[in-house]
Amino acid sequence: MDFLYDERTRELQQRLLAFMDEHVYPAEAVHAEQSASADNEWARLPVMAELKAEARRRGLWNLFFVDQHSLPSAGHGAGLTNLQYAPLAEITGHSPFLAPEALNCAAPDTGNMEVLAEFGTPEQQKRWLEPLLEGEIRSAFCMTEPEVASSDAANIATRIERDGDEYVINGRKWWSSGAMSPECEILIVMGRTDPNAPKHRQQSMILVPRDTPGVDVRRGMHVFGYTDGPHGGHAEVVFDNVRVPASHLIAGEGEGFAIAQARLGPGRIHHCMRLIGMAERGLELMCRRAVSRTAFGKPLADQGVVQEWIAESRVRIEQLRLLVLKTAWLMDTVGNKGAHTEIQAIKIATPSTVEWILDKAIQAHGGGGVSQDFPLAQLWANARTLRFADGPDEVHRRSLARRELRPYLAPPVS
Repeated sequence: MDFLYDERTRELQQRLLAFMDEHVYPAEAVHAEQSASADNEWARLPVMAELKAEARRRGLWNLFFVDQHSLPSAGHGAGLTNLQYAPLAEITGHSPFLAPEALNCAAPDTGNMEVLAEFGTPEQQKRWLEPLLEGEIRSAFCMTEPEVASSDAANIATRIERDGDEYVINGRKWWSSGAMSPECEILIVMGRTDPNAPKHRQQSMILVPRDTPGVDVRRGMHVFGYTDGPHGGHAEVVFDNVRVPASHLIAGEGEGFAIAQARLGPGRIHHCMRLIGMAERGLELMCRRAVSRTAFGKPLADQGVVQEWIAESRVRIEQLRLLVLKTAWLMDTVGNKGAHTEIQAIKIATPSTVEWILDKAIQAHGGGGVSQDFPLAQLWANARTLRFADGPDEVHRRSLARRELRPYLAPPVS
């Protein structure tokens, strides 16, 4: 395994770092000011349009769109590998509420674009993938439901039933990422097409335009009190006899579970890449605070407990980064299935570790750490939330443990 960044990655790093310094960090205060005065708390603000235009001008666009997703209509993505993208996604994690969307690399659009690129028909790609890649529209992913334990995807109860040349959708979703954005035009909905099929063949995914009759976006969900507005929010959505053409089905009936697994793998590592950047931002703020504040007659930087936080944070960040890079390398060399163990490992380790680092940074800031004057509280809420997103810790631990135990289990007696 060679984790040395190649020339192209280093060049993009320098371009992205300059973009962050010159545009993204200065935009954070502007974004907060515009957000406070906006009529719609989920609306795309003028400063984001400016950032997106500048990112495109600098060639920092769709960096997530890796080699295997290159389409005939070239020019949409950077064609990077996962290993090349990792340090770039980490940089965007320093300002996760602005930078990813500015580069058209924000969830849930990234995962939805990957689904359409891998499983979509040419017509679906033309209608929905192309404008998503251009940043002209946004999208939502509707999987989780309030009435069932959605950590087990086989529980999903929303019905997708064939009726002639159409499918009829009935069900209730929540935490439908992206659906609150006024720019959201398409929903990818997971539901049950055949309750009598084998467990992992009951589900399908279908494309539902947001303005289809019967689609009711009821409310936006708050995350630890935050709207998560820059990412399009998270909505409760009711589907009441929603009819779409049969051609809107993705891949085929019974393919929903497989599509979900293919979608969530890259999504998990992207989250972890950005989380490392969030941890670096937290550590930087903790160090700056420690050398600038005095308590009990000496700087915080001279207090043993603060030194321990700083040292431990650096150790944990380096450990996480190496594991994420190894996972990215495996995804590039042996595929997502071959990297399944490592994808689960980083999903278990990264959010909880970054949550710990941000907690210490908050503690070093005292009351300021939980205020709006620093980004730490919102960063912590984001890290804590990612212990649920794309599967909760417990599900990944269970699956990983079972895989480790498998070689030691006695074969069944015939």
